[in-house]
Amino acid sequence: METRSAAKKRKLLILYNQKDQVDDDDESEKSNRSRSIDRISDLPDAVLHHILFLLPIKTVAQTSVLSKRWRSIWSSFPDLDFTALTRAPTKPHSSSSSKSLSQNSKETDFIRQVLTLRDKHSDIRILRFGSWLSFSRLNGLIRLAIRRNVQELDVEVATEDYFNFPRCVIASESLRIFKLKSHYPGFRLPPSSVMTSGFKSLHSLSLSRIVLYNQPSLCDMFGESAFPMLKKLSLDACFGLKNLRIGCKALEDLTLENCFQLQGLDVLGGKLERLRIVRCFDAYADKSWVKIDGPRLRIILWENNAITDSSSLDNLSSLQEASIGFFLLQEDISVAKLQSVSNLFMGLYHAHCLTLDTQCIEILSNSNYFAVYLHPFNNLKSLELHTGFNKNNVPGLACIFRSSPMLHTLTLNIINNYKIERRQWNKDLWEMSNSEEEKFWESQTQALKSFLQNLTVVKIQGFLECENEVSLAKFLLKHGKALQEMILCTGHCKARYSLQRQKIRSQMMGFSWASSNAKIAFH
Repeated sequence: METRSAAKKRKLLILYNQKDQVDDDDESEKSNRSRSIDRISDLPDAVLHHILFLLPIKTVAQTSVLSKRWRSIWSSFPDLDFTALTRAPTKPHSSSSSKSLSQNSKETDFIRQVLTLRDKHSDIRILRFGSWLSFSRLNGLIRLAIRRNVQELDVEVATEDYFNFPRCVIASESLRIFKLKSHYPGFRLPPSSVMTSGFKSLHSLSLSRIVLYNQPSLCDMFGESAFPMLKKLSLDACFGLKNLRIGCKALEDLTLENCFQLQGLDVLGGKLERLRIVRCFDAYADKSWVKIDGPRLRIILWENNAITDSSSLDNLSSLQEASIGFFLLQEDISVAKLQSVSNLFMGLYHAHCLTLDTQCIEILSNSNYFAVYLHPFNNLKSLELHTGFNKNNVPGLACIFRSSPMLHTLTLNIINNYKIERRQWNKDLWEMSNSEEEKFWESQTQALKSFLQNLTVVKIQGFLECENEVSLAKFLLKHGKALQEMILCTGHCKARYSLQRQKIRSQMMGFSWASSNAKIAFH
């Protein structure tokens, strides 16, 4: 029989359990309510825009069906990159022309719809697209973007015929970055007076495939008073351009590419820091010239350019890095052309790092070049040379070594071309020391005295144990008093050459080195 005390405890336990059940139900209800709260939608617009920028534009557009909040986020989305959605702007093939044009039309219609239905009070920060379209459609899209105060406009297009530069961008006060790349046939620029009247806020301008046969001289378009805020300028494939003058006061970065008909280039930049000229100048012009004046210029990349008849590089006291390469014709090997090359090198004498391509070594090795003075690079600390390293290249290498008295690091990239004859190493060379290369380098010992006293690191890429590189490596080990490290990169070798390489390595370790701190490594 249950006692009063036991019954009381039983009733209290029942009440306690019922209360726990109610509390659990309350907690479950609170948890469900918490899970139903949309915390993402409560984030600020700027945060949501940043997250959505990481997604494809089509996915971003699909979020607009979620709610009014997300529809507002989409209509004010500032970074519109349609490049993943639109196809590469190439001319459709005749077999699928109508289908391709229809697809391109749908793509541009979608872009136009997005721009038209945007929140009128939301500016566009970035607009990028590429397509095959008519000039009227292109101009219409750009006008819509300008009305929405676009800041960065990146357009890559292909059209049926030449089209005119869209003038609506010229007067834009919001535009900071403008990139226009055209595929065949290209576009025409308006007169210089029209171009220089606008672009008051533009910081970066990139134009590709410009047709300039009707105005081959652009001496006024980029003058001192034009583009007052422009810091970066890139001109690519300027067809018909013969004379160009760049003098924009705020310009810091200039790139000029594929201007094969260029005859005269004048660059004056008080704030210019980086200059890149690639595949430019008319190799067959009667008289071509280049003039560069840049007191703040730090980097010069001069790649695959034809040799001009005259070169003048002045006031480059801030130069840190230079890379030089030429497109060389057989008729370029004349004293007049070599003098122009020498003048170009003279303007680079402040450089701390220098890279020279194979054609530079060919020029320096030419017998006529010794009639021309090569100014010493007294500030040069790092030198990289690309060469086939045949027998004829040896004088050119010695020439540049003599002009680099304070050099610390030498990198030699040997281009192993089967067309270039290179004599294989012979073990007798080490014992007799009577090869032509060996004698030549020994004859240069006194002339290279300063070079040998400062050189600390040597790296030879493409080291195949041919006579030329073996002789040079031996010479540097024998006379390099400050040498600390020599790295010889042979790459993958065949089994039949492994024994020969072992012999060469043992030979290189078997004679007296000028530096007791020198170490040699084979990679």
